[in-house]
Amino acid sequence: MSVEANTRKIEKSVVTDFSDRMSYGSYLDLDTLLSAQKPVSTPEHHDELLFIIQHQTTELWLKLVLHETLAARAAFDADDIGTALKCVARVKHIQKTLTEQWSVLATLTPTEYSQFRDFLGNSSGFQSYQYRAVEFVLGNKNAGMLTVFESDPAAHELLSTLLREPSLYDAFWRSLA
Repeated sequence: MSVEANTRKIEKSVVTDFSDRMSYGSYLDLDTLLSAQKPVSTPEHHDELLFIIQHQTTELWLKLVLHETLAARAAFDADDIGTALKCVARVKHIQKTLTEQWSVLATLTPTEYSQFRDFLGNSSGFQSYQYRAVEFVLGNKNAGMLTVFESDPAAHELLSTLLREPSLYDAFWRSLA
């Protein structure tokens, strides 16, 4: 189909000049987000981008899970049960999405993965500080995990704090008292 055959006028209410306004791309900082995928394989393996995006989106979801679980904990502490339950319900949906999105990575065969895995060195999802933070907030606290993050002071401090603080589970039981 030609461009001319597929042309229609844009409605007058649609904003088209963003020279002095916030746009969708600037609000979401898409230039930064979409340039954050940096394959390291040489030559670049086609499936490495899938692998990177899968893990980056997981980290974004974990950021939201952490945000919501901390809010739920605070709401339980404030006896705001409605807000706490809403946050927990949102986490349930995020976890469902996280589980379902891994099916995309299942399209990567072990052979394909092995073609770029050596380029990743010792890096592993095991080193996700947000995953550990969610574990700690939910009550699965293993102080031994802190050693993995000794070379990342910010992550180590966050995890140390969460290790000392009451869990969401603790806050829930306190709210029933």
